Amino acid sequence: MRIDPWGTTQVTDYERLREEFGIAAFDLERFPLPQPSKIFRRGVFGHRDFHLIHDAMTGGRPFSILTGLMPSGKMHFGHKMVIDQVLYFQNQGARVHISVADIESWGARGIPFAETRRLAIEEYILSYIALGLRAERCEVYFQSKRKAVTDIAFTLSRKVNMTEMKSIYGFEDSTNMAHILSPLVQVGDILHVQLPEYDGPCPTLVPVGVDQDPHLRLTRGIASAFRFYNVTLTDQGHIGIFVKGGQFSEKDVQRLLDKAESTVLGLGYSEIRKLPRYRALYLPGGTARAVPEIQAALSPVELKEGGHGFYPPSSTYHRFITGLTGSKMSSSEPDSAVFLSDSPKDGAEKIMRAKTGGGISAEEQREKGGEPWNCSVYEMYLHHLSEKDSHLERVYEECVRGGRLCGQCKKEAAGLIKEFLMDFQEKKEQARERIDDYLVEN
Repeated sequence: MRIDPWGTTQVTDYERLREEFGIAAFDLERFPLPQPSKIFRRGVFGHRDFHLIHDAMTGGRPFSILTGLMPSGKMHFGHKMVIDQVLYFQNQGARVHISVADIESWGARGIPFAETRRLAIEEYILSYIALGLRAERCEVYFQSKRKAVTDIAFTLSRKVNMTEMKSIYGFEDSTNMAHILSPLVQVGDILHVQLPEYDGPCPTLVPVGVDQDPHLRLTRGIASAFRFYNVTLTDQGHIGIFVKGGQFSEKDVQRLLDKAESTVLGLGYSEIRKLPRYRALYLPGGTARAVPEIQAALSPVELKEGGHGFYPPSSTYHRFITGLTGSKMSSSEPDSAVFLSDSPKDGAEKIMRAKTGGGISAEEQREKGGEPWNCSVYEMYLHHLSEKDSHLERVYEECVRGGRLCGQCKKEAAGLIKEFLMDFQEKKEQARERIDDYLVEN
């Protein structure tokens, strides 16, 4: 499988995707969240290193959220799924950074910077505020205006080569260099928030649709490449801590090993075997879960030694929402999506025209029932329109048993969409008065 962040990726087999790309299954039993919103109960299917975020959140320690928007079209309900996650974590104490990916928009789509600014503000930022984004501990910035992003992107690009970029993204010899540069700028977006002048090294979550996973894989690889220590679970079941990099002298290695030893002693490890010849410490026994915990504990050591101490970014992945036409919901296909800028009347009419999983006649549906798992309207209930699980279960069961016909179901959903858009658009107009509280111009 290849995932294209700029294409029309549509996933149906999420289990296969997790296995192929090493994405762990997201489970609320493993990661109990306080009052989890519907996006976590129903939409988030996978993660990378979410335990770093969960541990920080439940332990009252700092953590950050980084998300981005590429303003190449109008915001629709599929885009809303990311901001739903951001809003939840902001309410749990996260510091929120939102990047307007104007460099990526120019590089990948050729959209002028002035137009991306207009789209970003009118379609996205005002919408985020209307949806509930608070100005406290939150900033919205433009890639092209933040020198720290482009500077760190340039520095970190030494640890990636063209072969890797082609492997991850499928770039060809004809791909323009601005397009090739844009993922490296995204690496700068994700990691610059861990610089000392921003949040400093800390767990950082990037909530995305799975089509954006190539950026996470690239960033995690680069973040690890710039660490001074490599922490692994060996085949013998021990934890190995190794000093990386040819730039270190024997004296440097000894000092780094001593500091690592002091750090793990502070974590409660008492049986430590130091092997300076192999630039290594070994901790007999250990678990895979302990590896990122030790790596995190070594982060401030690296920072004091002149490194970055980057935490590998964590990520959560939500399912794609099927478009109203049955294909992927897309800004380039107006009938496939309800846009947040649609009038309440137009939004309701789109729902009434949507593809469903009903029978070919009312009689057949009453007899055999419908297929909510093949219904774009049910997906709107699933991800956006049904706040209460009991209501969603009732919609599902009535459909399967044949007691709910598509016309009835569409009419209810259209009414909910109309009500939502009326309230939302009023709040969006009010948000114009507060937008300067969010925008940061450098």
